[in-house]
Amino acid sequence: MARIDPLSPDDLQPPDIIPWQVGNSDIPFAHHFDSGRPGPHVLINALMHGNEYSGAIAGIRLLEAGIRPTNGSLSITFANVEAFAQFDPQFPIMSRYVEEDMNRVWSPASLAEGWPSLERRRARELWPLFARADLLLDLHSMQADRIPLMLCGPSARGRDLARRLGMPGIVVADRGHAGGSRLIDHPRFTQGDQGPIALLAECGQHWDPDSAVVATQTAARFLQLSGIVPASALSPWLPSVEPAPARLVEVTETVTVGSDRFRFRKEYQGMDVIPAAGTPFATDGEKVLLTPYDECVMIMPSRHPERGQTAVRLGRFAI
Repeated sequence: MARIDPLSPDDLQPPDIIPWQVGNSDIPFAHHFDSGRPGPHVLINALMHGNEYSGAIAGIRLLEAGIRPTNGSLSITFANVEAFAQFDPQFPIMSRYVEEDMNRVWSPASLAEGWPSLERRRARELWPLFARADLLLDLHSMQADRIPLMLCGPSARGRDLARRLGMPGIVVADRGHAGGSRLIDHPRFTQGDQGPIALLAECGQHWDPDSAVVATQTAARFLQLSGIVPASALSPWLPSVEPAPARLVEVTETVTVGSDRFRFRKEYQGMDVIPAAGTPFATDGEKVLLTPYDECVMIMPSRHPERGQTAVRLGRFAI
């Protein structure tokens, strides 16, 4: 069930990001470290949504530990800081964004034109740095689901890297949302057989303390595989043994809400598996929605489905 009650002392508490406002770049809340030696530009981003701050905790841990690249370069960024500034522990679900979902504005057209919302202005400010990244990890969390996932988008290279990371242990290959482009959907990260890679880690439930652990471990593993930071510097957060390749779920259908009367037949949790094809799982107005195949995986079902937004992704585990 979605959390609508105030945070308790046992919940993950929001970090103080103000000490990291002035970085060493021209962009507020953006830090960039160049080794001066050849290698990839790796970027760790947090706070795409204002109430998803486990990734910010991970970024702060890396900064406080003085993590620096021995080759290539490293950027650590905090994206929607204005939404995060509105976070209220009494109403923790209310600060996802200020004017529009920041993770729906990353198409080239949206970055180049369109109404100048706060989120779009911030995306345009960050994009010159993001556009130089060879490997990008975008840290998120989820409103209700506690099973961490890695979203790799549609590219084969993203899928391959996500599986090799092995953290989290499930990779979801999808093509995004009808409501707009995520950062990982930008053509820079999806077009062609080779090129830059962007991944999106859903690190668990927003206010579960484990989500900050997952975010930090995943960021450390990402840096390890990139080769720009030695494992010895990342050892506090790396697993003691090499992770097994992650399991892959291929999304076959993204269900977009078409009416104001969308209802799930029951409350699904992320990664619930519906055994039989043809099972009703939701209604959208007068339309009954059925599972298209056996062993259908329900991926990140929305707790508040809105017209034009994604209700759920349907997928199946790859053999």
